Amino acid sequence: MSFFNELKRRNVIRVGIAYVVIAWLTMQFADVVLNNIEAPGWVFQAIMLVLAIGFPFVLVFAWAFEMTPEGLKKEKDVDRSQSITPQTGKKLNNTILVLMALAIGYLLFDKFSEKGSEPFSQETAVQTAEAGDEKRDPTPVEAIAQAGNEADPTTSVDNSIAVLPFADLSPEKDQEYFTDGLSEELLNLLAKIPELKVAARTSSFQFKGKSGDVAEIGKQLKVAHILEGSVRKSGNRVRITAQLIKTDDGYHLWSETWDRTLDDVFAIQDEIAGAVVEELKVNLLGEQPTVAEANPEAYSHYLQGRYFFNRGDEDSWRKARTLLETALEIDPVFAPAWSSLSEVLWSLAGYGYIDINEGMLKARKAAERALELDPGLASAWVNLANLLSTVDWDYAAAGEAIRKALDLEPGNSTVQGLAGDYAKYMGRFDESIAHYKKAIELDPMYYSTYNRLSGAYIRIGRLNEAEEAVRKALYLQPDLPNVHGNLSDIHLRRGETEQALVEAEQENEPIWKGFQMIQVLFALGRLEESDQLLQQYIDDNREFWAYQVADLYAFRGETDKAFEWFEIARRQRDPGFSWILSDPLLGDLYQDPRWEPLLESVGLLEAWQEMPASYKGAEQ
Repeated sequence: MSFFNELKRRNVIRVGIAYVVIAWLTMQFADVVLNNIEAPGWVFQAIMLVLAIGFPFVLVFAWAFEMTPEGLKKEKDVDRSQSITPQTGKKLNNTILVLMALAIGYLLFDKFSEKGSEPFSQETAVQTAEAGDEKRDPTPVEAIAQAGNEADPTTSVDNSIAVLPFADLSPEKDQEYFTDGLSEELLNLLAKIPELKVAARTSSFQFKGKSGDVAEIGKQLKVAHILEGSVRKSGNRVRITAQLIKTDDGYHLWSETWDRTLDDVFAIQDEIAGAVVEELKVNLLGEQPTVAEANPEAYSHYLQGRYFFNRGDEDSWRKARTLLETALEIDPVFAPAWSSLSEVLWSLAGYGYIDINEGMLKARKAAERALELDPGLASAWVNLANLLSTVDWDYAAAGEAIRKALDLEPGNSTVQGLAGDYAKYMGRFDESIAHYKKAIELDPMYYSTYNRLSGAYIRIGRLNEAEEAVRKALYLQPDLPNVHGNLSDIHLRRGETEQALVEAEQENEPIWKGFQMIQVLFALGRLEESDQLLQQYIDDNREFWAYQVADLYAFRGETDKAFEWFEIARRQRDPGFSWILSDPLLGDLYQDPRWEPLLESVGLLEAWQEMPASYKGAEQ
């Protein structure tokens, strides 16, 4: 008899299968129970180790012993004619079927009862979509997988931290703006330390109001430590509690409580940052950063302004502007408030909610005032760089402002994202992609960066990577403008016009939906519909979206009209010109004699001449 047949006869294989299923079920049960009692991580690891060690012993036992009517005997002592191994094998088969049913039942229960309860997991990589393959929306596992997988060689994983939103324990529960603001201020303060990797705001704030295992949070944010706390405010007095926790075992490294007045809140922030630095043994290059102090009333208005700005809609931005202007009336030398006001004004003007020229002028003055007061304020350099590139078309000065911001805070995801935008403006697409990936590493849950990364990939024809990036953005923020528009564009470039139409119809931002539908209908040969929609687009948007009108004429091959509308856009100083070198619709214009003079008029001829020839051929 062969060895394999003997294994089957002695039921060794059946015993092994049963043991594996029992071990798996045991680990699932242990995971649930240990998480509920907040047991240390090593307990679960010990259970896994015991189960793994037990496997070979069980197999040896099944080989050496046999169950008989008289009880357990050594196999060599059992007469083969009296052996009941076939009957035992049938019982084991039934046992295995029951165990498998339990396992499948658990998997189904876990899938459907817990779906969406945990924000993200990083167990599985997103599979790159191939042209023509069946497409689907990514699972939560896929949506965030691979985010930030490129490790920063200059940062030890031990020197990494996430600041979770502090809890509001005030009796009226009306201090959300203060708790959010305090958490964000601490995050920004710690991010100034070069040797400390700090998870960015968007990712950390995903866990706001959620209870979760710190080990899982640490895994998702790729950090070794969590800083969390609470605020209880009553009148002018505040109690702030903060604690630093290791994510691998849940061990509390440090905890402290302060009972102070609001006048002391800045000193408390410095003390918290100092305690974190001390506990993590971070080697500082220079002095420990400290928070900028302000009048307490002004600071309260500033935090409320930041709170409303982060909500991201027109009404909230208008409230943010009022609050920040009030803060500056109280404390005119509070530099962070000037920087935030610049950002708010730039956003209001950029979306057409206030007069663009007046809004951008005020935004510039606010950024310049912030830098007069504090030249080391990275956010102000970011705001100034935005204005220099999109309004002034002064790309040399914008590049210098970005370099200063990067020198000040290389670990700031917003700075890295803007550096990616600037490199894309200049046609340096490899550099742009590298900055976007760094921004994602620092803030893996910020949807906008994925969408901007997809635009760089589209421009250079790497459509599979573009789709991977845009689908991550779509999962993280389904309502993000121009996500379906980008997906439609990708399908259109592959010649998949029907799929392009489906995605264009799902775009929820009217401006971008119309922009994409005009292209798709033209590609489908539905010229009359495309013409009608284009005329409606022009009638509705000629005062603010002239660059996009030129774009559409270029796509349709109507070159003269494209240059006519580019001239209109140039006279309006349309911010869209910042993207002209990274615009994937303009390939047919590159050989036109009017192309380089146009670039010279908007400050981008030199950047065009420095671009690799491979990016200056036919449309990608």
